[in-house]
Amino acid sequence: MAKKFWLMKSEPDEFSILDLKRVKKEAWSGVRNYQARNFMRDEMSVGDEVLFYHSSTNPPGVAGIMTIASKAYPDPLQFKKSSKYYDEKASKENPRWFLVDVKFKAIFPDYVTLKKLKDEKKLAEMKILQKGNRLSITPVSASHFNHICKLGGLKL
Repeated sequence: MAKKFWLMKSEPDEFSILDLKRVKKEAWSGVRNYQARNFMRDEMSVGDEVLFYHSSTNPPGVAGIMTIASKAYPDPLQFKKSSKYYDEKASKENPRWFLVDVKFKAIFPDYVTLKKLKDEKKLAEMKILQKGNRLSITPVSASHFNHICKLGGLKL
């Protein structure tokens, strides 16, 4: 199976690329959008590469890269009544929400802001740059992934 590329958003005050660097590997929990869940559950594979995007910050942008470190498995927060991600319709026999583990790979020497992404004509077709797109997980083409890594100062 060919490696795929993704962009995953996180608010840096919740979980940043520096947090991931510190812990090395983390469960990407709390996704509560069906399309984003389906990407994790049905399309992600161990070894896929991911752009780590800081959202809801000033300025938003891509901070680095990580890799998918596990196959999808049920998000345990959906069963925990005290969690803001609790889902009363989910059961252990029939989970509704899934997650993957992600592993730290690199922080970009140069943070790639959303403005910089928008200014790059080569990236015009990226899902994150389309009007109305609010998904926290989106597929990325290999050429877009490589171009953003170069903008971030990584030598591939």
